[in-house]
Amino acid sequence: MRGVAGGRREAATGFEVAFLDPEEGEVRRRLEEVTQVAFEEASPVRAFPSYRGQRSSPGFYYAATMQAHVGFESWLERDEVMALDFDPDVIGFAAQPFWLFWPDTNRVRSHAPDFFVRHRDGTGVIVDCRPQERIKPRDEAAFAATKRACAEVGWQFRLVHGHDPMWRANVRWLAGYRHLRFRIEPVSSRLLEAFAQPRPLIDGVQSVGEPIAVLPALYHLLWSRELRTDLGSRLEASSLVARSRP
Repeated sequence: MRGVAGGRREAATGFEVAFLDPEEGEVRRRLEEVTQVAFEEASPVRAFPSYRGQRSSPGFYYAATMQAHVGFESWLERDEVMALDFDPDVIGFAAQPFWLFWPDTNRVRSHAPDFFVRHRDGTGVIVDCRPQERIKPRDEAAFAATKRACAEVGWQFRLVHGHDPMWRANVRWLAGYRHLRFRIEPVSSRLLEAFAQPRPLIDGVQSVGEPIAVLPALYHLLWSRELRTDLGSRLEASSLVARSRP
């Protein structure tokens, strides 16, 4: 697993990390010793079980960012994976990247964060997903410890409770066109020209060609952020669309 620049080297207070190294297998190190590990490429440290009567909804999402599948264990995690894939500042992410261990009174506690994310500037981010109403005292302690660990090595920590329903619905629609096969030429280049200035979605599409042939390319350009629109409102024919600034 290649090294990544960034991260402080201050001594961490009792935190250890266990992860799967492609050459050494399972390894366990002090937290301050793993700040250069590319956890955005890590294999999951535990499985994503699926069985009859299961309350959660595990699965795999194809991430266009890395052109690889990423596991999730709930709809909230699936939505967060999709949001990470849509974020232009994110260059990679992995699910269940490691076990974090820390001393707690007379025992050692452990927690496997939901995701490790790498931003374009090299920053590492730990993401945990849990609806607010489902957070128990044990969860609060685990999240607080994870946040402390992140602070000690220069990572960020985010606890995701949910996403705006309208934004989520729009991005989920666009995610259906995230694969590069939908960047159809010369249609895509003509769409970028058509939306050089803001105009209603359907007007720009019809100026390029038959909507049924042009819309897939338009949705891909919105997904890739080459075109922009207000995703906080319902995406429809009248939505104003414009070419993104470089």
